[in-house]
Amino acid sequence: MRILQKKNFVSISLLLVMLLASCTSYKQVPYLQNSNEWTQVEQAAAVHEPRIQPGDLLSIIVSNPDNPASSLAYNLVGPSEQRSQSLQSQPTLQNYLVAANGEVAIPNVGKVNIGGMTIAEAEQYILEKVRGAFSTTPVVIVRFVDFKISVLGEVVAPGSFTIKNGKVTILEALALAHDLTIYGQRDNVKVIREDAMGKKQIVELNLNDASILNSPFYYLQQNDVVYVTPNKSKAKNSDIGSSTSLWFSGTSILISLASLLFNILK
Repeated sequence: MRILQKKNFVSISLLLVMLLASCTSYKQVPYLQNSNEWTQVEQAAAVHEPRIQPGDLLSIIVSNPDNPASSLAYNLVGPSEQRSQSLQSQPTLQNYLVAANGEVAIPNVGKVNIGGMTIAEAEQYILEKVRGAFSTTPVVIVRFVDFKISVLGEVVAPGSFTIKNGKVTILEALALAHDLTIYGQRDNVKVIREDAMGKKQIVELNLNDASILNSPFYYLQQNDVVYVTPNKSKAKNSDIGSSTSLWFSGTSILISLASLLFNILK
């Protein structure tokens, strides 16, 4: 009877340990766990707009719907192509590379400094520069060509991704990488960012905490790198895997030597 009671006690104890372990593991998995504590006041955050930085590749188009030919001289096209354009053909426009000082050179306007501006601010600024050359108000369209972010570490599909509208959150970036693996630490996701002056910054984010929605790193900037740290289980599995391989290799060599000696001494 006592032996049976001991067995029951051991079984119940193991069951309780397993339940506690599973509860602890579960708490580390869901995103935005305290969302019910996130007040309306905290949600009142400014609308995020990406800003133009040195090294960005931009599409800048100046057009005059009333007279398309008149706007051709204010767009970046090849000299030979510019001479051969007719009203019926559509020119192939080149992209602008933002210089280290934030400037781009617009034909017949010269260098304009749009570094640090949002897309809307850059459009308005360039519009003011070219407005006087047209009888009617032209249209200026500025777009990012190479707004890219990279996602590395414990995600299903790591890689670099181009964002067409230049606006992406860290959760959307992880979705592009098909989410974290079971080995990724939700409470230790790093964002590596370089500003316009070349200064690098590394920030750790906790995806389990809803307050991440107010973080200045919730919206990613161009060329941001997101790194998902592996948990201890992954590290242990890695160690076990390499140790096991070495152990099997050593054992195999010893067995071969023992077999050889046995055959020699037989």
